[in-house]
Amino acid sequence: MDGLLLVDKHGGCTSHDIVQQCRRVLRQKKIGHCGTLDPSATGLLLLTLGRATRLTRFLIRAPKVYEGEIHLGRETDTYDASGKTVAERSTAEVTEAAVADMMATFEGEIQQAPPRYSAKKIRGQKYYELARRGEEVPQETKPVTVYEFLPTGPLREDRIHFRLGCSSGTYARSLAHDVGQGLGCGANLSSLRRLQVGTFKIAQALTMEAIEERFQPGGEGGGEALGASFIPFDEIPMPFPQIVTDAQQEGRLLHGQTILVRDLEGEEGDWVKLVSQRRQFVAVGSVVERIGSRGVGVIQPKVVFQEGP
Repeated sequence: MDGLLLVDKHGGCTSHDIVQQCRRVLRQKKIGHCGTLDPSATGLLLLTLGRATRLTRFLIRAPKVYEGEIHLGRETDTYDASGKTVAERSTAEVTEAAVADMMATFEGEIQQAPPRYSAKKIRGQKYYELARRGEEVPQETKPVTVYEFLPTGPLREDRIHFRLGCSSGTYARSLAHDVGQGLGCGANLSSLRRLQVGTFKIAQALTMEAIEERFQPGGEGGGEALGASFIPFDEIPMPFPQIVTDAQQEGRLLHGQTILVRDLEGEEGDWVKLVSQRRQFVAVGSVVERIGSRGVGVIQPKVVFQEGP
């Protein structure tokens, strides 16, 4: 199977656990995922199957949408509910308006530090491995973009639900922690569910239980059994423009050669999806040169999916 599988991840397992389960159920070794979800988090996980694993680096950059809950007044070492409590403070003076205002201060491009207990690596070691050994964890920040961060319900029993739209690489746990720090009461992320990755939505996804059921002996099997949760390789929408090539251009692409195209969108360095006249996914290329002002440009194939004759 070559394509994209949308899985509704359950809590209590890692993203790699889901990959391993799918390898077993689908009887396929070549499977990757486009963006880790914490073990306690649920929701949309994109899996790349077969040839589509070569698209992971492009799809992983897509913006994400989440819903979740912040627990005010309790600060933990992991920034979520699974961690050890490191501080508890009163929330008597905290209002819904104050929480909403504090969330709004994080919208836009911000510098964010990953949690000490995270899978981010430094010199081949994950942050959480260093933290568990009591070693110093770097406090490096990186730019991320928060498109929206707002409450979606009332403040009840020190808990408030929220919606978050953000760029790839943003840590919802860190945002929850920083909201608590800003309010002076401390906070942790008590639940998180991913609703959307790029144009892909949770409504399309299947749970692992449903996937296993459809692939039991006597079941339908194959991509057809997965319905809308499986997107065949040629039909995978990419987060950049698509160009339909003619037979001559396709031949050049299959040999790793540049092609000249007209009516080109984008600038030098931008990615493009290159398909044949039969709408088969031929390659991912980049714009290496713009010629004149009439949309003519040179495309260099970077990832080719078929070999030339």
